[in-house]
Amino acid sequence: MIRRSLIGLLSLSLAAALAGCGGSSSEPASTGSGSGSAGAQAEYVFKLGHLQGGDHPYQKGAEKFKELIEAKSNGRIQVDIFPSSQLGNGRDQIEGLQMGSIQLHIGSVAPVANFAPKMNVLSMPYLFDSREHAVKVLDGEIGQELSKDLETKGIVNLSFWENGYRHLTNNVKPIKTANDAAGLKVRVQESPAYISFVKALGSTPTPIPFGELYTAMEQKVVDSQENPLAQIATNKFNEVQKYMTLTAHTYDAAVFLMSKMALDNLPADLQQMVKDAAKEAGAYERQVSKESEEVFLKQLKDSGMTVEENPDLDSFRKAVEPVYVELQDQIGGKELVDKIKNTK
Repeated sequence: MIRRSLIGLLSLSLAAALAGCGGSSSEPASTGSGSGSAGAQAEYVFKLGHLQGGDHPYQKGAEKFKELIEAKSNGRIQVDIFPSSQLGNGRDQIEGLQMGSIQLHIGSVAPVANFAPKMNVLSMPYLFDSREHAVKVLDGEIGQELSKDLETKGIVNLSFWENGYRHLTNNVKPIKTANDAAGLKVRVQESPAYISFVKALGSTPTPIPFGELYTAMEQKVVDSQENPLAQIATNKFNEVQKYMTLTAHTYDAAVFLMSKMALDNLPADLQQMVKDAAKEAGAYERQVSKESEEVFLKQLKDSGMTVEENPDLDSFRKAVEPVYVELQDQIGGKELVDKIKNTK
């Protein structure tokens, strides 16, 4: 099996070679799924990268954004889409935004929090009561405030999207309670919130880039991971994970980021078109994500995966209470957490 990390590395090298042309009409057409549709008329050619495959809601949202902005701009902006970590892992792509070698990126909040630490609060377990609660927070004053910190790092959050609820899988045993999760070696994102969450369950957190995760599970470097249903199904984690527990421990907010350099380089009318298209595509992506969860769950069950649909969530909520105490200073303090939880 070809290592996914090698593919990502080779693609990143190719992207770097093309970086000097980024954002200009002279840029060669990319090999991404969206290349070429705006043709020679394009004044601005943008690379849009994400880590997921073609059936993931990120890709559907990316295609919707491409359709919208190319139509709104009458072909002045062309968007070429690079899914499946073709432009590197999450950190690589975010750094690419800072350098201007990548213009757009869709990804989970957790890697972004390495650049804007207060965003760690959005990765805290059982923070939101519902999807509606999350959307109210993210699309309101709190979401705007959290996004501001990114602009000082050369990045603009065009809009919040979503990655669905995250669930726990493993290849060792069925898990119904928080105590059952103890003793596992769990792959996590490089994020204080996720590392602390796994430790609170009595397991060992192991940060591994997403592009290397399948191989890590296949080779038993880790025996567990946590991700939304879309990631689990579209990346075929069921082939190397036998058990899944619907812990729904985190509503995984996603961000649609743009290089501030690239945005500032656009005339005012195109800047507004980009922002409008990002919000419209984000609403579409959220709906796709929500509707696809039932489909992905059935797909995983049909594949033979053992699914615990009714775990003792109270035991998980109780187990992770220390996470809020441990990370209080890193997530903006108790005041911010209370403000989020009291937003209705």
